[in-house]
Amino acid sequence: MAAEPKVPLLQGRGGATPAQTIGNIVVSIVGTGVLGLPYAFRTAGWLAGALGVAGAGAATFYCMLLLLDCRDKLREQEAEVEEHGHQHRCCNYTYGDLGEKCFGRVGRCFTEATIILSQTGGTVAYLVFIGQNASSVFAAEGPSPLSPAAVVLALLLPVQAALSFIRSLPSLAHFSILADACTVLAVATVVKQDAQLLAARGGQPFAGRAAVAGPWGVAFACGFAVFCFEGFCMTLALEASMSDRSRFRPVLLQAIAGVTVVYVCFGACGYLAYGDATKDIITLNLPSNWSTAAVKVVLCVALALTFPIMMHPIHEIVEARLLAPGGWLRKHISAGGGVLERAAVHTSRVAVVAALSAFACLVPAFGSFASFVGSTVCALLSFVLPALFHLRVAGAGAGAARRAVDWGVSSCSGSRSPPTGCTRPWRASTDGLESLCHVPYEKRYGFVQKLIRVEQAWPFDFSLKDSGPAHCYTKCSCIRCSEQ
Repeated sequence: MAAEPKVPLLQGRGGATPAQTIGNIVVSIVGTGVLGLPYAFRTAGWLAGALGVAGAGAATFYCMLLLLDCRDKLREQEAEVEEHGHQHRCCNYTYGDLGEKCFGRVGRCFTEATIILSQTGGTVAYLVFIGQNASSVFAAEGPSPLSPAAVVLALLLPVQAALSFIRSLPSLAHFSILADACTVLAVATVVKQDAQLLAARGGQPFAGRAAVAGPWGVAFACGFAVFCFEGFCMTLALEASMSDRSRFRPVLLQAIAGVTVVYVCFGACGYLAYGDATKDIITLNLPSNWSTAAVKVVLCVALALTFPIMMHPIHEIVEARLLAPGGWLRKHISAGGGVLERAAVHTSRVAVVAALSAFACLVPAFGSFASFVGSTVCALLSFVLPALFHLRVAGAGAGAARRAVDWGVSSCSGSRSPPTGCTRPWRASTDGLESLCHVPYEKRYGFVQKLIRVEQAWPFDFSLKDSGPAHCYTKCSCIRCSEQ
């Protein structure tokens, strides 16, 4: 079972307009990480931080274009296969589909696992963010009676355990919009306070503020900036939701450029206003009064209600493994019917939420954790994999300069290519399916059904369904077929 794709918030009956697409892109990218950008600028320096964020934005845009180019190239190859008398299933590709097309089954598993790790890092960051902000509300003049860990375990864990029983995403969709609105409110509050402090500095905002704080600070800022450009996996879905897809690339450029400018201005202003006193979550620097406390409470409540949406893909993967056909748990609960199955699902959801909450209590600081997640799994997902996919699909046709840029993007992120057992640009979705195209139909169809039953026990959707004879060999791309 694959994670249910996130549906763009704004879309008309005939598809999203350019303005709606810009809104969808902004909503998909901007999250709570923006409130930690001033701390990243404090660590790197205002100039180095600005360059790091701008570089992360440019690299994100370039790699988003790589995903679109890979998708277009694969569709052209499918059209060529169709011309030779072979059927194919044309659809809107997902990120996992590209991984499978480029590196086979291992590529899909690796891509989906990286997405889940990135999602897990984001959920833990949510818990840390809420814990630190809620704890600061109780600290009027002295230390808070509730530590961030106590907030997570005593307040958040029971609420999230109860919300995990909700298995319908549409029931929670409105909370995502509320969380984005509250984030905008928090940013506006911080900007107002920054303006007052900068005005009080008497026209010398750069006095006593470092421009470059060292190479490690630059790396920290880049990692945090990558974490802030979340929603990278929504690229293909956002493009598919647009009514005029030919205009998506300039619209994407406008959205990424606008978000990057806002990130740079917000991070730089926050650091210039507070200097070395800038905390890893800028809302913690706000004065202790009722208006600030109200903003923090509303923000924490909205994020807490959005947390189940962040957990949804993780729950689906865990449940698919627990309830796989022929698995140990499936055999033991089959006698009890649906009651035991629902109990197993709810127990697994509570256990996962409890495990992530316990892990969040061990995270020392939001800023350091966000930079670590951005420098590792987010960089792998946003930069390394798209570059490798493009090198695999485009090959020598991309040109020497384009291949050099792709290799530079992948190597600078410090990652290796996922293992592969195929040297062709793309291969069959199921191992062994390529060899079936020259087998009599009766034997071929029976073997494909056996492969389907085997892969149903795996948590990822390999896009090979029991759809009847017309689609039982839809993705064959062996050399013999392509040369016929």
